[in-house]
Amino acid sequence: MDNESADRFRALIEARLAALQEGDDLGAQGQQVVTLDQQATGRLSRMDALQMQAMSKAAQTRRDGETRRLRAALVRLDEGEYGHCMDCGEPIAPRRLELDPAAPRCISCAAG
Repeated sequence: MDNESADRFRALIEARLAALQEGDDLGAQGQQVVTLDQQATGRLSRMDALQMQAMSKAAQTRRDGETRRLRAALVRLDEGEYGHCMDCGEPIAPRRLELDPAAPRCISCAAG
């Protein structure tokens, strides 16, 4: 991979990491402990709040996984291994990397 492509993919990865961090910041409020004060909130409202809290935690888990994948892609980029399949060593299609810059495998190995 040439330096221009590497720089372009690094910028794409860093932009996605920044977007995930923004999501983390926004999602933190949704994960706060739900108050069970029966005088202040009705039962259905508490159930809604608990459901929203669970959905927020699930979204955080997805963001954490994507962050790990993107950081691993940056390591591969620094080591000069980015853009090559971790299984077969063949180049990963640039279009695949544009759609998922953290993709560690070519489409053939990912499908098999």
